[in-house]
Amino acid sequence: MSTLPEVSEKVDLGHQNNDSKVSNTSLVSDELYTNPTGINEKPLLRKLDWKLLPPLTILYLLSFLDRSNVGNAKLEGLDKDLNMTGNQYLATLTIYFIGYVLFEIPCNIVLKRTTPKLWLPTLMLSWGIVATLMGISQNLAGFLVARFFLGVTESGLFPGVVFYLSMWYKRTETHYRIALFFSAASLAGAFGGIFAYGIGFMKGVGGLNGWRWIFILEGLLTLVIAVIAYFFIHNYPSTAPFLTEPERAYIHARLKNDSDATNSEEFAWSNVLAALKDYKCWLYGFGFHTMSLPLYTLSLFLPTIIKSLNYTAAQAQLLTVPPYAVAAIFTVIIAILSERTHKRAPFIIGCSSLAIIGYIILLSTPPTKPGVAYVGTIFAAAGIYPSTAIVLSWPAANVSGQSKRATATAMTITIGNLGAVLGTQLYRPATSPRWFLGHSFALGYLCLNLLNTGILWACLNRENARKRERVANGEVGGGEDGTVKNDDDVGFIFQT
Repeated sequence: MSTLPEVSEKVDLGHQNNDSKVSNTSLVSDELYTNPTGINEKPLLRKLDWKLLPPLTILYLLSFLDRSNVGNAKLEGLDKDLNMTGNQYLATLTIYFIGYVLFEIPCNIVLKRTTPKLWLPTLMLSWGIVATLMGISQNLAGFLVARFFLGVTESGLFPGVVFYLSMWYKRTETHYRIALFFSAASLAGAFGGIFAYGIGFMKGVGGLNGWRWIFILEGLLTLVIAVIAYFFIHNYPSTAPFLTEPERAYIHARLKNDSDATNSEEFAWSNVLAALKDYKCWLYGFGFHTMSLPLYTLSLFLPTIIKSLNYTAAQAQLLTVPPYAVAAIFTVIIAILSERTHKRAPFIIGCSSLAIIGYIILLSTPPTKPGVAYVGTIFAAAGIYPSTAIVLSWPAANVSGQSKRATATAMTITIGNLGAVLGTQLYRPATSPRWFLGHSFALGYLCLNLLNTGILWACLNRENARKRERVANGEVGGGEDGTVKNDDDVGFIFQT
Protein backbone atom coordinates (compact mmCIF):
# COMPACT_ATOMS: atom_id res chain seq x y z
CA MET A 1 0.00 0.00 0.00
CA SER A 2 1.49 3.31 -1.04
CA THR A 3 0.75 5.05 2.21
CA LEU A 4 2.81 2.72 4.39
CA PRO A 5 6.23 4.26 3.58
CA GLU A 6 4.83 7.56 4.76
CA VAL A 7 4.75 6.14 8.29
CA SER A 8 8.45 5.34 8.08
CA GLU A 9 9.24 8.83 6.84
CA LYS A 10 7.48 10.35 9.80
CA VAL A 11 9.36 8.10 12.18
CA ASP A 12 12.68 9.06 10.59
CA LEU A 13 11.86 12.72 11.04
CA GLY A 14 11.46 12.05 14.74
CA HIS A 15 14.84 10.31 14.77
CA GLN A 16 16.61 13.24 13.16
CA ASN A 17 15.26 15.73 15.67
CA ASN A 18 17.37 14.80 18.68
CA ASP A 19 16.40 17.79 20.77
CA SER A 20 12.74 16.95 20.43
CA LYS A 21 13.44 13.32 21.05
CA VAL A 22 15.34 13.83 24.26
CA SER A 23 12.88 16.32 25.67
CA ASN A 24 10.07 13.78 25.70
CA THR A 25 9.75 10.44 27.44
CA SER A 26 8.28 9.05 24.23
CA LEU A 27 10.95 9.31 21.57
CA VAL A 28 8.62 10.25 18.75
CA SER A 29 5.96 12.89 19.13
CA ASP A 30 2.42 11.57 18.90
CA GLU A 31 1.68 14.19 16.24
CA LEU A 32 3.91 12.25 13.85
CA TYR A 33 1.39 9.40 13.79
CA THR A 34 -1.29 11.28 11.87
CA ASN A 35 -3.45 8.71 10.14
CA PRO A 36 -1.48 8.19 6.89
CA THR A 37 -3.06 4.75 6.46
CA GLY A 38 -6.56 5.75 7.47
CA ILE A 39 -5.88 4.36 10.97
CA ASN A 40 -6.79 6.38 14.04
CA GLU A 41 -4.45 5.74 16.96
CA LYS A 42 -6.98 5.96 19.79
CA PRO A 43 -9.46 3.43 18.34
CA LEU A 44 -6.52 1.12 17.59
CA LEU A 45 -5.32 1.35 21.20
CA ARG A 46 -8.85 0.59 22.41
CA LYS A 47 -8.87 -2.43 20.12
CA LEU A 48 -5.60 -3.66 21.58
CA ASP A 49 -6.86 -3.07 25.11
CA TRP A 50 -10.03 -5.07 24.55
CA LYS A 51 -8.18 -7.92 22.86
CA LEU A 52 -5.25 -8.16 25.26
CA LEU A 53 -6.19 -6.91 28.74
CA PRO A 54 -9.40 -8.81 29.66
CA PRO A 55 -7.88 -12.28 29.04
CA LEU A 56 -4.67 -11.40 30.90
CA THR A 57 -6.61 -9.83 33.78
CA ILE A 58 -8.71 -12.98 34.16
CA LEU A 59 -5.55 -15.08 34.29
CA TYR A 60 -4.02 -12.92 37.01
CA LEU A 61 -7.26 -12.67 38.97
CA LEU A 62 -7.42 -16.47 39.18
CA SER A 63 -3.70 -16.67 39.93
CA PHE A 64 -3.99 -14.29 42.87
CA LEU A 65 -7.20 -15.96 44.01
CA ASP A 66 -5.59 -19.41 44.02
CA ARG A 67 -2.60 -18.21 46.03
CA SER A 68 -4.43 -16.05 48.59
CA ASN A 69 -7.56 -18.15 49.21
CA VAL A 70 -5.58 -20.04 51.83
CA GLY A 71 -6.38 -17.15 54.19
CA ASN A 72 -10.10 -17.69 53.60
CA ALA A 73 -9.69 -21.46 53.94
CA LYS A 74 -8.07 -21.05 57.33
CA LEU A 75 -11.26 -19.44 58.67
CA GLU A 76 -13.18 -22.49 57.45
CA GLY A 77 -11.07 -24.99 59.42
CA LEU A 78 -8.02 -25.74 57.23
CA ASP A 79 -5.52 -25.65 60.10
CA LYS A 80 -7.68 -27.76 62.39
CA ASP A 81 -8.44 -30.50 59.85
CA LEU A 82 -4.77 -30.87 58.90
CA ASN A 83 -3.69 -30.76 62.56
CA MET A 84 -1.48 -27.73 62.16
CA THR A 85 0.09 -26.58 65.40
CA GLY A 86 1.99 -23.46 66.39
CA ASN A 87 3.41 -21.74 63.32
CA GLN A 88 2.98 -24.64 60.88
CA TYR A 89 0.29 -22.72 59.01
CA LEU A 90 2.84 -19.98 58.38
CA ALA A 91 5.17 -22.57 56.83
CA THR A 92 2.51 -23.33 54.20
CA LEU A 93 2.57 -19.65 53.22
CA THR A 94 6.36 -19.40 53.14
CA ILE A 95 6.97 -22.45 50.98
CA TYR A 96 4.78 -21.05 48.22
CA PHE A 97 7.10 -18.06 47.78
CA ILE A 98 10.21 -20.24 47.83
CA GLY A 99 8.93 -22.05 44.76
CA TYR A 100 7.85 -18.73 43.25
CA VAL A 101 11.22 -17.03 43.73
CA LEU A 102 13.30 -19.96 42.45
CA PHE A 103 11.52 -20.26 39.11
CA GLU A 104 10.65 -16.68 38.05
CA ILE A 105 13.76 -15.96 35.97
CA PRO A 106 13.81 -19.44 34.34
CA CYS A 107 10.13 -19.04 33.43
CA ASN A 108 10.72 -15.70 31.70
CA ILE A 109 13.63 -17.21 29.79
CA VAL A 110 11.28 -19.99 28.62
CA LEU A 111 8.74 -17.35 27.58
CA LYS A 112 11.37 -15.56 25.47
CA ARG A 113 12.32 -18.86 23.81
CA THR A 114 8.72 -20.02 23.19
CA THR A 115 5.53 -17.96 22.73
CA PRO A 116 2.99 -16.34 25.09
CA LYS A 117 0.13 -18.21 23.40
CA LEU A 118 1.68 -21.53 24.38
CA TRP A 119 3.47 -20.71 27.63
CA LEU A 120 0.97 -18.61 29.59
CA PRO A 121 -2.04 -20.98 29.28
CA THR A 122 0.25 -23.95 30.03
CA LEU A 123 1.32 -22.29 33.25
CA MET A 124 -2.32 -21.68 34.13
CA LEU A 125 -3.28 -25.28 33.41
CA SER A 126 -0.46 -26.45 35.67
CA TRP A 127 -1.34 -24.27 38.64
CA GLY A 128 -5.04 -25.06 38.21
CA ILE A 129 -4.26 -28.75 38.71
CA VAL A 130 -2.16 -28.02 41.79
CA ALA A 131 -4.78 -25.62 43.23
CA THR A 132 -7.47 -28.27 42.89
CA LEU A 133 -5.30 -30.92 44.53
CA MET A 134 -4.85 -28.71 47.60
CA GLY A 135 -8.52 -29.36 48.32
CA ILE A 136 -7.94 -33.08 48.78
CA SER A 137 -4.76 -32.85 50.86
CA GLN A 138 -4.96 -35.24 53.81
CA ASN A 139 -2.04 -34.04 55.90
CA LEU A 140 0.38 -31.16 56.40
CA ALA A 141 3.15 -32.74 54.29
CA GLY A 142 0.88 -33.10 51.27
CA PHE A 143 -0.39 -29.56 51.63
CA LEU A 144 3.18 -28.21 51.85
CA VAL A 145 4.15 -30.01 48.62
CA ALA A 146 1.08 -28.61 46.87
CA ARG A 147 1.81 -25.07 48.03
CA PHE A 148 5.41 -25.30 46.81
CA PHE A 149 4.37 -26.39 43.33
CA LEU A 150 1.64 -23.77 43.26
CA GLY A 151 4.43 -21.20 43.65
CA VAL A 152 6.50 -22.88 40.91
CA THR A 153 3.65 -22.96 38.39
CA GLU A 154 2.44 -19.41 39.09
CA SER A 155 5.92 -17.87 39.05
CA GLY A 156 6.04 -17.16 35.33
CA LEU A 157 2.71 -15.38 34.90
CA PHE A 158 3.24 -11.86 36.21
CA PRO A 159 6.79 -11.22 34.93
CA GLY A 160 5.79 -12.86 31.66
CA VAL A 161 2.77 -10.61 31.17
CA VAL A 162 4.74 -7.47 32.05
CA PHE A 163 7.29 -8.35 29.36
CA TYR A 164 4.52 -9.30 26.93
CA LEU A 165 2.71 -5.96 27.27
CA SER A 166 5.99 -4.09 26.69
CA MET A 167 6.04 -5.66 23.21
CA TRP A 168 2.67 -4.12 22.31
CA TYR A 169 2.60 -0.65 23.87
CA LYS A 170 4.83 2.40 23.97
CA ARG A 171 6.78 2.98 27.14
CA THR A 172 4.47 5.82 28.23
CA GLU A 173 1.47 3.49 27.81
CA THR A 174 2.60 0.39 29.67
CA HIS A 175 1.97 1.49 33.26
CA TYR A 176 -1.73 2.11 32.77
CA ARG A 177 -2.18 -1.34 31.20
CA ILE A 178 -0.07 -3.11 33.83
CA ALA A 179 -1.99 -1.29 36.57
CA LEU A 180 -5.32 -2.41 35.10
CA PHE A 181 -3.93 -5.93 34.93
CA PHE A 182 -2.64 -5.74 38.50
CA SER A 183 -5.97 -4.40 39.77
CA ALA A 184 -7.11 -8.01 39.37
CA ALA A 185 -5.11 -8.73 42.55
CA SER A 186 -7.38 -6.49 44.61
CA LEU A 187 -10.44 -7.81 42.78
CA ALA A 188 -9.30 -11.33 43.64
CA GLY A 189 -9.31 -10.37 47.29
CA ALA A 190 -12.82 -8.97 47.02
CA PHE A 191 -14.19 -11.93 45.07
CA GLY A 192 -12.31 -14.34 47.32
CA GLY A 193 -14.17 -13.05 50.36
CA ILE A 194 -17.54 -13.32 48.61
CA PHE A 195 -16.78 -16.79 47.21
CA ALA A 196 -15.50 -18.05 50.55
CA TYR A 197 -18.61 -16.78 52.32
CA GLY A 198 -20.87 -18.64 49.87
CA ILE A 199 -18.74 -21.79 49.64
CA GLY A 200 -18.63 -21.93 53.43
CA PHE A 201 -22.26 -23.07 53.35
CA MET A 202 -21.17 -26.19 51.43
CA LYS A 203 -19.68 -27.63 54.61
CA GLY A 204 -20.59 -31.31 54.71
CA VAL A 205 -21.41 -31.63 50.99
CA GLY A 206 -19.79 -34.83 49.76
CA GLY A 207 -18.47 -35.33 53.26
CA LEU A 208 -16.00 -32.48 52.78
CA ASN A 209 -15.41 -29.44 54.95
CA GLY A 210 -15.96 -25.96 53.49
CA TRP A 211 -12.27 -25.12 53.08
CA ARG A 212 -11.81 -28.09 50.75
CA TRP A 213 -14.56 -26.83 48.46
CA ILE A 214 -12.86 -23.40 48.31
CA PHE A 215 -9.76 -24.96 46.77
CA ILE A 216 -11.61 -27.51 44.60
CA LEU A 217 -14.16 -25.16 43.04
CA GLU A 218 -11.75 -22.27 42.48
CA GLY A 219 -9.12 -24.69 41.12
CA LEU A 220 -11.60 -26.26 38.69
CA LEU A 221 -12.61 -22.79 37.52
CA THR A 222 -8.94 -22.11 36.76
CA LEU A 223 -8.66 -25.32 34.75
CA VAL A 224 -11.67 -24.44 32.60
CA ILE A 225 -10.33 -20.94 31.87
CA ALA A 226 -6.86 -22.35 31.14
CA VAL A 227 -8.20 -24.55 28.35
CA ILE A 228 -10.09 -21.60 26.84
CA ALA A 229 -6.97 -19.40 27.21
CA TYR A 230 -5.18 -21.32 24.46
CA PHE A 231 -7.66 -19.74 22.06
CA PHE A 232 -7.77 -16.14 23.32
CA ILE A 233 -4.13 -15.42 24.24
CA HIS A 234 -2.24 -13.93 21.27
CA ASN A 235 1.46 -13.72 20.50
CA TYR A 236 3.04 -10.49 19.24
CA PRO A 237 1.80 -7.81 16.76
CA SER A 238 3.57 -9.40 13.78
CA THR A 239 1.39 -12.54 14.00
CA ALA A 240 -1.78 -11.53 15.90
CA PRO A 241 -4.73 -12.58 13.70
CA PHE A 242 -7.04 -9.75 14.82
CA LEU A 243 -4.79 -7.10 13.21
CA THR A 244 -4.89 -5.99 9.58
CA GLU A 245 -1.66 -5.49 7.66
CA PRO A 246 -1.94 -1.66 7.81
CA GLU A 247 -2.53 -1.93 11.59
CA ARG A 248 0.60 -4.09 11.98
CA ALA A 249 2.64 -1.53 10.02
CA TYR A 250 1.25 1.30 12.12
CA ILE A 251 1.98 -0.46 15.42
CA HIS A 252 5.49 -1.26 14.19
CA ALA A 253 6.05 2.39 13.23
CA ARG A 254 4.81 3.84 16.54
CA LEU A 255 7.01 1.44 18.53
CA LYS A 256 10.08 1.71 16.32
CA ASN A 257 11.76 4.72 17.89
CA ASP A 258 10.14 4.34 21.30
CA SER A 259 11.52 0.98 22.40
CA ASP A 260 13.12 -2.25 21.21
CA ALA A 261 9.75 -3.98 20.68
CA THR A 262 10.19 -4.14 16.89
CA ASN A 263 13.76 -5.46 17.00
CA SER A 264 14.53 -9.04 16.01
CA GLU A 265 16.59 -10.05 18.99
CA GLU A 266 17.87 -13.57 19.50
CA PHE A 267 18.20 -14.77 23.07
CA ALA A 268 21.72 -14.31 24.44
CA TRP A 269 23.07 -14.90 27.93
CA SER A 270 25.08 -11.66 27.64
CA ASN A 271 21.80 -9.75 27.79
CA VAL A 272 20.84 -11.60 30.97
CA LEU A 273 24.21 -10.61 32.42
CA ALA A 274 23.62 -6.99 31.37
CA ALA A 275 20.52 -6.89 33.60
CA LEU A 276 22.40 -8.42 36.51
CA LYS A 277 25.15 -5.78 36.18
CA ASP A 278 22.78 -2.79 35.98
CA TYR A 279 22.37 -1.21 39.43
CA LYS A 280 18.99 0.24 38.43
CA CYS A 281 17.58 -3.27 37.94
CA TRP A 282 18.50 -4.04 41.55
CA LEU A 283 16.83 -0.84 42.74
CA TYR A 284 13.65 -1.78 40.85
CA GLY A 285 13.80 -5.16 42.58
CA PHE A 286 14.31 -3.62 46.01
CA GLY A 287 11.39 -1.29 45.28
CA PHE A 288 9.10 -4.28 44.92
CA HIS A 289 10.81 -6.02 47.84
CA THR A 290 9.72 -3.19 50.10
CA MET A 291 6.16 -3.44 48.74
CA SER A 292 5.74 -7.21 48.56
CA LEU A 293 5.91 -7.71 52.32
CA PRO A 294 2.97 -5.40 53.10
CA LEU A 295 1.16 -6.56 49.91
CA TYR A 296 1.22 -10.25 50.70
CA THR A 297 0.85 -10.00 54.45
CA LEU A 298 -2.30 -7.98 53.84
CA SER A 299 -3.71 -10.35 51.19
CA LEU A 300 -2.88 -13.51 53.16
CA PHE A 301 -3.77 -12.36 56.66
CA LEU A 302 -6.57 -9.80 56.14
CA PRO A 303 -9.35 -12.30 56.98
CA THR A 304 -7.52 -13.28 60.16
CA ILE A 305 -6.78 -9.65 61.08
CA ILE A 306 -10.43 -8.68 60.65
CA LYS A 307 -11.68 -11.74 62.59
CA SER A 308 -9.42 -10.76 65.50
CA LEU A 309 -11.41 -7.49 65.71
CA ASN A 310 -14.19 -9.58 67.34
CA TYR A 311 -16.07 -10.46 64.15
CA THR A 312 -17.33 -13.95 63.29
CA ALA A 313 -15.65 -15.98 60.53
CA ALA A 314 -18.57 -15.31 58.14
CA GLN A 315 -18.53 -11.58 58.92
CA ALA A 316 -14.75 -11.46 58.43
CA GLN A 317 -15.07 -13.08 54.98
CA LEU A 318 -17.50 -10.36 53.87
CA LEU A 319 -15.61 -7.52 55.53
CA THR A 320 -12.54 -8.29 53.41
CA VAL A 321 -14.45 -6.99 50.38
CA PRO A 322 -14.51 -3.18 51.04
CA PRO A 323 -10.72 -2.74 51.50
CA TYR A 324 -10.06 -4.58 48.24
CA ALA A 325 -12.81 -2.71 46.39
CA VAL A 326 -11.35 0.63 47.46
CA ALA A 327 -7.87 -0.60 46.49
CA ALA A 328 -9.08 -1.55 43.00
CA ILE A 329 -10.63 1.89 42.45
CA PHE A 330 -7.51 3.69 43.71
CA THR A 331 -5.26 1.53 41.52
CA VAL A 332 -7.11 2.57 38.37
CA ILE A 333 -7.32 6.26 39.36
CA ILE A 334 -3.60 6.48 40.18
CA ALA A 335 -2.75 4.63 36.97
CA ILE A 336 -4.66 7.22 34.92
CA LEU A 337 -2.94 10.11 36.70
CA SER A 338 0.50 8.53 36.36
CA GLU A 339 -0.11 7.83 32.67
CA ARG A 340 -1.18 11.39 31.93
CA THR A 341 1.69 13.02 33.82
CA HIS A 342 4.32 10.43 32.77
CA LYS A 343 5.47 10.37 36.41
CA ARG A 344 6.12 7.34 38.58
CA ALA A 345 8.10 8.20 41.72
CA PRO A 346 5.77 10.92 43.11
CA PHE A 347 2.76 8.59 42.96
CA ILE A 348 4.66 5.73 44.61
CA ILE A 349 5.68 8.06 47.43
CA GLY A 350 2.13 9.39 47.84
CA CYS A 351 0.47 5.96 47.85
CA SER A 352 3.02 4.37 50.16
CA SER A 353 2.50 7.28 52.56
CA LEU A 354 -1.24 6.56 52.56
CA ALA A 355 -0.51 2.93 53.47
CA ILE A 356 1.81 4.13 56.26
CA ILE A 357 -1.11 6.07 57.75
CA GLY A 358 -3.15 2.86 57.64
CA TYR A 359 -0.58 0.89 59.62
CA ILE A 360 -0.15 3.70 62.13
CA ILE A 361 -3.92 3.47 62.72
CA LEU A 362 -3.72 -0.31 63.14
CA LEU A 363 -0.82 -0.10 65.57
CA SER A 364 -2.26 2.69 67.70
CA THR A 365 -5.91 1.63 67.92
CA PRO A 366 -6.96 -0.24 71.10
CA PRO A 367 -9.14 -3.39 70.89
CA THR A 368 -12.09 -1.38 72.17
CA LYS A 369 -12.32 0.44 68.82
CA PRO A 370 -12.53 -2.28 66.14
CA GLY A 371 -14.23 0.06 63.67
CA VAL A 372 -11.27 2.45 63.70
CA ALA A 373 -8.82 -0.41 63.21
CA TYR A 374 -10.91 -1.64 60.28
CA VAL A 375 -10.56 1.80 58.66
CA GLY A 376 -6.81 1.29 58.99
CA THR A 377 -7.03 -1.82 56.78
CA ILE A 378 -8.82 0.24 54.12
CA PHE A 379 -6.11 2.92 54.18
CA ALA A 380 -3.41 0.23 53.97
CA ALA A 381 -5.00 -1.52 50.99
CA ALA A 382 -5.75 1.78 49.21
CA GLY A 383 -2.06 2.71 49.39
CA ILE A 384 -0.37 -0.65 48.86
CA TYR A 385 -2.06 -1.82 45.66
CA PRO A 386 -1.64 1.31 43.45
CA SER A 387 1.93 1.80 44.67
CA THR A 388 2.80 -1.82 43.87
CA ALA A 389 1.30 -1.51 40.39
CA ILE A 390 3.64 1.39 39.56
CA VAL A 391 6.68 -0.34 41.08
CA LEU A 392 6.04 -3.43 38.96
CA SER A 393 5.57 -1.50 35.72
CA TRP A 394 8.65 0.72 36.14
CA PRO A 395 11.33 -1.68 34.81
CA ALA A 396 9.14 -2.62 31.82
CA ALA A 397 9.26 1.04 30.74
CA ASN A 398 12.87 1.76 31.67
CA VAL A 399 14.88 -1.30 30.60
CA SER A 400 15.67 -1.79 26.92
CA GLY A 401 16.91 -4.87 25.16
CA GLN A 402 14.26 -7.59 25.05
CA SER A 403 16.17 -10.30 26.90
CA LYS A 404 17.54 -7.75 29.35
CA ARG A 405 14.04 -6.45 30.04
CA ALA A 406 12.63 -9.95 30.45
CA THR A 407 15.42 -10.69 32.92
CA ALA A 408 15.01 -7.38 34.76
CA THR A 409 11.28 -7.94 35.10
CA ALA A 410 11.84 -11.40 36.54
CA MET A 411 14.56 -10.01 38.83
CA THR A 412 12.12 -7.43 40.14
CA ILE A 413 9.58 -10.08 41.06
CA THR A 414 12.22 -12.46 42.44
CA ILE A 415 13.93 -9.92 44.68
CA GLY A 416 10.55 -8.53 45.64
CA ASN A 417 9.06 -11.83 46.70
CA LEU A 418 11.91 -12.43 49.13
CA GLY A 419 10.07 -9.81 51.16
CA ALA A 420 6.95 -11.92 50.91
CA VAL A 421 8.89 -14.94 52.23
CA LEU A 422 9.75 -12.94 55.34
CA GLY A 423 6.25 -11.55 55.63
CA THR A 424 4.64 -14.97 55.82
CA GLN A 425 6.36 -15.57 59.16
CA LEU A 426 5.33 -12.34 60.88
CA TYR A 427 1.67 -12.74 61.78
CA ARG A 428 2.22 -15.39 64.42
CA PRO A 429 -0.66 -16.64 66.59
CA ALA A 430 1.17 -15.48 69.72
CA THR A 431 0.99 -11.85 68.51
CA SER A 432 -2.82 -11.87 68.12
CA PRO A 433 -4.99 -9.77 68.32
CA ARG A 434 -2.85 -6.60 67.95
CA TRP A 435 -0.33 -8.11 65.52
CA PHE A 436 2.37 -5.65 66.54
CA LEU A 437 5.16 -7.68 64.89
CA GLY A 438 3.53 -7.95 61.47
CA HIS A 439 2.13 -4.41 61.40
CA SER A 440 5.47 -2.93 62.52
CA PHE A 441 7.42 -4.76 59.82
CA ALA A 442 4.93 -3.63 57.18
CA LEU A 443 5.25 -0.04 58.39
CA GLY A 444 9.04 -0.22 58.37
CA TYR A 445 9.13 -1.70 54.88
CA LEU A 446 6.87 1.05 53.54
CA CYS A 447 9.25 3.64 55.00
CA LEU A 448 12.15 1.86 53.24
CA ASN A 449 10.10 2.03 50.04
CA LEU A 450 9.99 5.82 50.33
CA LEU A 451 13.78 5.87 50.71
CA ASN A 452 14.42 3.50 47.78
CA THR A 453 12.02 5.40 45.53
CA GLY A 454 13.75 8.69 46.35
CA ILE A 455 17.18 7.23 45.54
CA LEU A 456 15.97 5.70 42.25
CA TRP A 457 14.23 8.94 41.29
CA ALA A 458 17.46 10.91 41.81
CA CYS A 459 19.55 8.35 39.90
CA LEU A 460 17.22 8.35 36.88
CA ASN A 461 17.17 12.16 36.77
CA ARG A 462 20.98 12.17 36.90
CA GLU A 463 21.27 9.69 34.02
CA ASN A 464 18.76 11.65 31.94
CA ALA A 465 20.82 14.79 32.51
CA ARG A 466 23.96 12.99 31.34
CA LYS A 467 22.20 11.88 28.16
CA ARG A 468 21.18 15.45 27.43
CA GLU A 469 24.84 16.46 27.81
CA ARG A 470 25.83 13.75 25.32
CA VAL A 471 23.26 15.08 22.85
CA ALA A 472 24.57 18.61 23.35
CA ASN A 473 28.02 17.28 22.45
CA GLY A 474 26.68 16.01 19.15
CA GLU A 475 25.89 12.37 19.89
CA VAL A 476 22.98 10.96 17.84
CA GLY A 477 20.71 8.24 19.22
CA GLY A 478 19.45 5.07 17.58
CA GLY A 479 20.89 2.85 14.89
CA GLU A 480 20.98 3.48 11.17
CA ASP A 481 17.24 2.81 10.91
CA GLY A 482 16.48 5.08 13.88
CA THR A 483 15.60 2.19 16.18
CA VAL A 484 16.64 2.38 19.83
CA LYS A 485 19.04 -0.47 20.55
CA ASN A 486 19.33 -0.35 24.34
CA ASP A 487 18.69 1.86 27.36
CA ASP A 488 22.12 3.47 27.13
CA ASP A 489 21.00 5.18 23.89
CA VAL A 490 20.82 8.97 24.30
CA GLY A 491 17.31 8.90 22.88
CA PHE A 492 16.10 6.50 25.57
CA ILE A 493 14.90 8.82 28.32
CA PHE A 494 14.12 7.13 31.62
CA GLN A 495 10.66 7.61 33.07
CA THR A 496 10.82 9.12 36.52
